[in-house]
Amino acid sequence: MSQAIQGHCLCGETTITIQNGDAFQSQILCHCWDCKHTSGSAFSTNIVAPLKDTVMVGPVRTYETTGASGNPVTRSFCGTCGSALSHRSIMHGDGAAIQTGNFKYFADKPVSLEFFTKDRWSVIAAIEGAKQFSSPVLKKVDEQT
Repeated sequence: MSQAIQGHCLCGETTITIQNGDAFQSQILCHCWDCKHTSGSAFSTNIVAPLKDTVMVGPVRTYETTGASGNPVTRSFCGTCGSALSHRSIMHGDGAAIQTGNFKYFADKPVSLEFFTKDRWSVIAAIEGAKQFSSPVLKKVDEQT
């Protein structure tokens, strides 16, 4: 039986619970510039979790940006400490990209995919065994019909 997993922001005021979270046995590493900016690092690590299974409690705030696809991206963060929590766009379907750095659960989970490898810093090696994508196949909202 699947178990929920729980993570939290830096200050602990915002918690994230993912029902059936232990079904996630790997994570995604993204090298896009938006993820670099929101993580404050060379990349971010994420999973795409169903919105129906994800609950954030606390002073969650959001803002909107435009992603590499040209689609709007809604980004969530803790309103107290500013920790990045998630982002979602039409590209995620009924899910959201959840930042795995907020969960101890993911500390030993392998990376199965790397996105935006064209923007990977030269001092960072490709992760052995992870599928590599220069940039995901993306379409604008008006091109998807």
